[in-house]
Amino acid sequence: MLGKTCKEINIGDTAEFTKTVSEFDVYSFAGITGDMNPAHIDKTYASKTVFKQRISHGILCVGFISNVIAMQLPGPGAIYRNQNCQFVKPVYFGDTVTAIVEVTRKDEEKNKIWLRTYCINQDGDLVIDGDAVIMPRKEFEKK
Repeated sequence: MLGKTCKEINIGDTAEFTKTVSEFDVYSFAGITGDMNPAHIDKTYASKTVFKQRISHGILCVGFISNVIAMQLPGPGAIYRNQNCQFVKPVYFGDTVTAIVEVTRKDEEKNKIWLRTYCINQDGDLVIDGDAVIMPRKEFEKK
């Protein structure tokens, strides 16, 4: 199944994905990327930081935004053109993060949509804020 085309997308459309960040997730991400920053993987080191405990990689949570774009809005066949993000608050092990995307603009002629992309935690606190430019699948691509 393929995602929506630019014509099928409306300004104001939203989609979301929710996941609880586990120790396994963070260690797996560290292993895949090679990002072994002790703020993510070393309890003793992290206890001495401003956060007082280990935190998730910010980019791991940006991956949840990618999930929404790739699987829901616009969905399979979409191509990322740009992603900007600001890491507003840390995500701790055990936090439940919801990634949300909202269509803010579209240009059917250029086959582009602009999204507000953000993540909130289980308390409703903004942890990531940003925007993205996406190319939805083209109409000629069969479902």
